[in-house]
Amino acid sequence: MKRALFLLGLSAFTLSACASGVTSHGSPASSSEAKVASPPVADIAATPVPARDVTTAAGLGVVRGPQITTLQVDTRKTALALDSFRTSCPGLVRRSDASGLTEGSDWVAACNAAKTWTGDAISFFAEHMDAVQVGTGRAFATGYFEPEIAGCRMRQAGCDVPVYKRPSDLIDVDLGQFSDEMKGRNIRGKVSGTKFVQYDDRAAIEGGSLAGRGLEIAYASDVVEFFFLQIQGSGRLKLPDGNVMRIGYDSQNGRGYTGIGKLMRDRGLITDASMQGIVAFLHANPEEGRKIMQENKSYIFFRELTGARPLGAMGYPVVGEASIAVDVKFIPLGAPVWLSLDRAEPNGIWIAQDTGGAIKGPNRIDTFWGAGDRARVIAGGMAARGAALVFLPKAAVARLGL
Repeated sequence: MKRALFLLGLSAFTLSACASGVTSHGSPASSSEAKVASPPVADIAATPVPARDVTTAAGLGVVRGPQITTLQVDTRKTALALDSFRTSCPGLVRRSDASGLTEGSDWVAACNAAKTWTGDAISFFAEHMDAVQVGTGRAFATGYFEPEIAGCRMRQAGCDVPVYKRPSDLIDVDLGQFSDEMKGRNIRGKVSGTKFVQYDDRAAIEGGSLAGRGLEIAYASDVVEFFFLQIQGSGRLKLPDGNVMRIGYDSQNGRGYTGIGKLMRDRGLITDASMQGIVAFLHANPEEGRKIMQENKSYIFFRELTGARPLGAMGYPVVGEASIAVDVKFIPLGAPVWLSLDRAEPNGIWIAQDTGGAIKGPNRIDTFWGAGDRARVIAGGMAARGAALVFLPKAAVARLGL
């Protein structure tokens, strides 16, 4: 799905963009709940020598990690992870793994066992999987959440920012159909005459290029708040009658993503690159702010969601404090991932259930925190570094010779 995410810390990374948001299952964090991070993976596993192909986990190189039972985990969060793993199993056993680490059949034994497992969650993962380190194991994690902003179904005064569904002339092209060298590569655009060209960018769309085509599914009240909802990839519109309309990622215009936080800081416009600091500047400087937002040419299209929770890239509900977005070339969708970072909140086991337009490369993680004020605060300030391990079925680990 998300395809879109949000890096909101003071790091040098760009804002990201993810597909979905979820309902938080956690309670407010406090300093007394903070735990000391486990030793970085790089200290407990040898760094593999990269192979020639470094575009996938298999090509980059993997080594065996420590025993799963020795890893520091939180019992509650590990149980959430096991529930999300069960949810992902139907898709996990039939997916093609772009990372080159697993085959769908590798996961069958673990998925069958998960259906009736009654023991503790960490014992389940240890019995059916082994931990591996991808590349150096060095990880960087951001966070995203499901925002709620003011909106309306029909255009009205003070609520006139269009929420568009996917246009019918937006076309996805699998380049692998034309050349084996381009397998796995896709582009998105539209046909103009006899040529395939880039689709309209944010400035064109906000300038009205899609108006009058019946693509509006709703409207938002605040262009800045809607911009950040697009970055999250899904959210909630609080309607005038008090009801809520949930919207989720339907597609993206194919344009590259530009993180405006780093851009604004590099220009000396802000010193606080948190979500709160960025929003404050954009609201205080509406004309300049609109131009800055339009430098991010990426634009997200939405559809109305009717389920209990938003869906991740696998097509299953994503869960706050359990689901993460990853780069599928380095982490299989559906696989458990253990994090040990320099912030306490994200440490522990998560399940890779989504993808993100800015989530690229080995051990690049985006953590879901749900909806509400707590989720907004944690996700908005999340920029954590440390180590990551991926849990793979024992059959896959044996085939890899680890």
